[in-house]
Order: sequence, then C-alpha cells, then structure tokens
Amino acid sequence: MSEAIAYLNGQYLPLAETRVSVLDRGFLFADGIYEVAAVLDGRLIDNDAHLARMARSAGELGIALPITLDEVAAVQAELVRRNAMDGGLVYVQLTRGTEAGRDFLPAEDTPPTLVMFVQHKALIDVPAARSGIRVRTMPDLRWARRDIKSTALLAQVLAKREAAAAGCQEAWMVEDGLVTEGASSTAFILTAEDVLVTRPDSHAVLPGCTGAAVRALAAEQGIGLERRAFSVAEALAAKEAFITSASTFVLPVVEIDGQAVGGGTPGPVAGRLRELYIAVARGVGASCR
Repeated sequence: MSEAIAYLNGQYLPLAETRVSVLDRGFLFADGIYEVAAVLDGRLIDNDAHLARMARSAGELGIALPITLDEVAAVQAELVRRNAMDGGLVYVQLTRGTEAGRDFLPAEDTPPTLVMFVQHKALIDVPAARSGIRVRTMPDLRWARRDIKSTALLAQVLAKREAAAAGCQEAWMVEDGLVTEGASSTAFILTAEDVLVTRPDSHAVLPGCTGAAVRALAAEQGIGLERRAFSVAEALAAKEAFITSASTFVLPVVEIDGQAVGGGTPGPVAGRLRELYIAVARGVGASCR
C-alpha cells in the first residue's frame, strides 16, 4: 500500500510528514473537537450528519471553522480518492490553534488547526458482528458536556483499557445507576415488549449519527422506541442489547459484566438493523471516487 496522505491547514501531505506544534492548544489543553465518518465502497456514510455535529461542537467551544463544511466534505472526498479507500474511516480534528506560549486564555486572533486523515478498516465482514461483543460497566468519569465531541478522551481511554483487561470489547459508562453510553458508542436495549430503548440527546451523551440513522430504520420496520435512560439491571433483563457507532455500525452485545444478555448470542433485531443500515449505506450517498 502506498504512503498514507493526510491534510493539514490547506495542504495534502504524506501522513509521516504531517506536523503540529507542541504549542497547539489541542496538544496542551485538549482544546479541540473531532469527527469521524465511515467510508463504505468508496462512499462517505452519514457525512452530512457528522459535519453538522462537528459544526455544532466547534460552535459550542467558540472555535471558528477555517473552511466551509462543503470544503471539509471536498477534502474528505479527496482523501478517500488519494488513499484509494474502499472501506474505513476519515477523521477530522479541529483545534483552537497554535499560540506563542502556553496560557489558559486563548489569544483572539489564533488561527485554528485543521487536520484530516484516514484509517483503512474492514467494516462489514467483522467477527464481532457474528459473535457479538462483551461489555464492562464502570462509573462515568467524564466531564459534563459529553454532547461536544471533544478530543479530551482520557476517561474513555481508561475505560477501554479496563474493559479490555476484563476480556471485553466495549465499556458502558454508568452514572446515578443508569447507563449513559459506551466509551465510543451509543447504547441500545430491546425490552421484553420489543421496544428499543436508548438515551435522549442531552448534555449527558453524544448525539450519535449512526444511532439516529438506526432509529429511523427501526421506525420504518415498525419497532417501538423509547428515548430514556435504562439501568444495568434492565439491560441484563433485556431481550437484546447492541451498540452503534460510525466505526462499528451496529454490533450486538451478548454479555454485560460476565452475565449473558438474552440467550447469550446475537439477537435478530440487532442483526436485521445492521443489515438494513449496510444496505442503505451501499445504496445511498455521494460517491467519493
């Protein structure tokens, strides 16, 4: 495979040559946001939703976009082309920029830093889609504005490490006895009454773009939906559980804290929603080729 190409502040460069200053506020303070969109068959998936979320996150932090959203989309498409991507992820990272020194208060005229890069990744034929994943629950230690897709991901890193040490593939964060979301995903359960349950959008959770698309597909299939929080006990008693994210689409959860969910095997609703999501993704969207 040829050398990966990235984008930095208006330039396309080999990824190995891309440099950001140590005085960049993203490095010093995690003063920045990021976004990630999936690429399937050379097409960006749900990208309008991801770009809208990026613009909202940047607005909440008061970071000005150096180029328009249409221009961001054009760069994403060009990176897909230059990196000959069939499947994988395109990351966009925006920080408040590089200053002359380290100060908590940013200078008014600091130009932002905009970086984009790709990651080749198999998204369809993945073992976890067939076997399901195991989840570990743990206290939610994150800050109170989880609706902003901040680059400050230390709590998620620690949660992922603890989950991996327990033989699990994802962590579910718990606050006041209720599941907020996964460390890098949106959490869903299917009740005994065949109703999907997932948190409503608020400052407590990141509004998932893939989750929103899956909710729409579920509605088309006549599946009931409740936007509310649920407890770990309710998840363990559920018929099914699953996660959604740009990098996983829909993955069934078969075990939580060592206890089987449903029959301990991937459920049919999660499987069907994954199939539908992939089918729609492959049939709709602007080609990046």
